[in-house]
Amino acid sequence: MILDRPAIARLIPHVGDMCLLHEVLQADVDSIRARATSHRDRANPLRENGILPALCGVEYAAQAMAVHGAMYRGKRRRPGMLAALREVELAVARLDDVAEDLTVDAHCLLSEDWHFLYRFQIRARDRELLSGRATVLIGEPAG
Repeated sequence: MILDRPAIARLIPHVGDMCLLHEVLQADVDSIRARATSHRDRANPLRENGILPALCGVEYAAQAMAVHGAMYRGKRRRPGMLAALREVELAVARLDDVAEDLTVDAHCLLSEDWHFLYRFQIRARDRELLSGRATVLIGEPAG
């Protein structure tokens, strides 16, 4: 483990239950792998009528990207925006019924100042649950 949940929470703007990642397992300048357990939590703030739709996995991936940016790109706690999603494929309808921990992988394909392109994948053991690409825009620094 590289970072635990409290360390992750210090790097991203998500607080309390909205900090969805449990730990960062590995990371380098191009990629990050995190583990999540909050998909099984009945108090998960993304649940609707007790169900956590698989599409909410995009938020797990976005938080992994935010942690990666803070660790390696000096974009700590800057407001970021998920600007576009491409090629998102859902292999399941929901995440709350997945018994295993989630593994969240994000690989940075392009890094230009305040514009980033990531490929992401979420798995439970060897089973892919969802994947896609995301464009992230980071707010310009003040002053």
